[in-house]
Amino acid sequence: MTMLGDRQQLSYIASQAADARLNLELETEGMTLNIGPQHPATHGTLRIIARLDGEQVVWAEPACGYMHRGYEKLAEVRTFPQVTTLVNRIDWLGSFANEVPFILAAEKLMGIEVPTRAQYIRTILFELSRIANVSLFLGDLGVQLGAITPVFLAFRDREYVLNLIESATGGRFHPNFDRIGGLKDDLPAGWIDETRAVMKKLRNFCDQIEDLLFGNEIFQSRTRGIGVIPRDVALQYGLSGAN
Repeated sequence: MTMLGDRQQLSYIASQAADARLNLELETEGMTLNIGPQHPATHGTLRIIARLDGEQVVWAEPACGYMHRGYEKLAEVRTFPQVTTLVNRIDWLGSFANEVPFILAAEKLMGIEVPTRAQYIRTILFELSRIANVSLFLGDLGVQLGAITPVFLAFRDREYVLNLIESATGGRFHPNFDRIGGLKDDLPAGWIDETRAVMKKLRNFCDQIEDLLFGNEIFQSRTRGIGVIPRDVALQYGLSGAN
């Protein structure tokens, strides 16, 4: 057959395929996937036994305890102030999210009223810790989906936030800054102005992340409608931040 004949035949096949209405359903075979346990050097190790139908997780069972440190047992033989050094390490990326709730619970049990300034400082540091946590979450999520650039931006701007936390508390990951009834110390001179300057940089980071991730069609297709936590469930369990 001549080249012209081949083209005519291909054109005919293409036109027939375009006119035909095909209703194909892809049938997949379920698969059991073991996720983890991660290397012992990784903090917060966890194993998940998941059942997949294509890319949809239809069932999952977590297997905890691979790196059990016995926090509750250790707390039994320590005073309340000493326990803050333990709770700092529950989540290395969000230490204030562990430290503040424990301190608030102890203060509530003792009926202690905290000065207003201390409450404001706690809230500011808590939010800075959460910004650092979510920045790394977004950057790493992009890496998992093939977007490399966001993680470099996340680490860069997260460093600004960690420097603020370190200058105020003396620690980047384990500040141990809250005390029952207040704080370990007041904020250093010039810290507020420095924080305002960092916040201006972070606004630019937010715009960049929005363009690189949320404006990416591949990222949207791989995340939208997947693993959705309903609003009522999030409120019931107090979920916030990177979930």
